[in-house]
Amino acid sequence: MYKNMADLTQQEWTSQLVADSNAVILDVRTDEELAGGIIPNAIAIDIYKGQEFLDAIKALDTSKSYYVYCRSGGRSAQACSVMNQLGFKNTYNLIGGFNEWLGEVASI
Repeated sequence: MYKNMADLTQQEWTSQLVADSNAVILDVRTDEELAGGIIPNAIAIDIYKGQEFLDAIKALDTSKSYYVYCRSGGRSAQACSVMNQLGFKNTYNLIGGFNEWLGEVASI
């Protein structure tokens, strides 16, 4: 199977994100996790919401590049895989997730 997802270190993820004019940041954590902060400008879609998650993902523009993160990198890798199956060409998983995020954090 063709794999379009890339696992990126925080440095790679951030530098690629900054250089990508087609970028969308996607946070797939739960509402409880979001209370601890969010990467600025991220769209939050909880992967644990099942069909609701799938419906929200299907409504996104497949031509954009998605920079996806969760708490530690597992759920975001899963989200990238699902997105690839749905026709998204460019998905980037943040290794270590929000737990290891050293960049700016916004409140929701």
